[in-house]
Amino acid sequence: MAEGGELTNAPYRHAVKIRYGEVDLQGVVFNAHYLAYCDDASDSWLRERLGRFEDLGWEPMVVKAVIEWQGAAAMGDVLDIDLEVSRWGRTSFDIAFTGRVAERQVFTATITYVGVTPGDHTPIEPSAAIRAALA
Repeated sequence: MAEGGELTNAPYRHAVKIRYGEVDLQGVVFNAHYLAYCDDASDSWLRERLGRFEDLGWEPMVVKAVIEWQGAAAMGDVLDIDLEVSRWGRTSFDIAFTGRVAERQVFTATITYVGVTPGDHTPIEPSAAIRAALA
């Protein structure tokens, strides 16, 4: 949030310190962990912006994930992940992720989510308030 409580449209940044158990025999983060990092980053961001979104009668479900690697992160590195909504559909939206260690880009990802009703997972359009909070 910016000064005065208004939302900014700067990307949200989520930091992950790479732990020993997340590194493979090549000495770099095992590839599957990047999706977990993105999931944690998006959940933290959504909850910061929306609070307990399930109480709004809406929650996101992943329907597609695309990751491209430009480098690697290793044990002890701090991976900064910037994220923001890059596309809105009727019930779906894309979040664009960029991961960096210092100024070195490590990965980019686009994850498509569909908004659903909690419990029965019926696709639902996000309210104007949800769209505005994530814009």
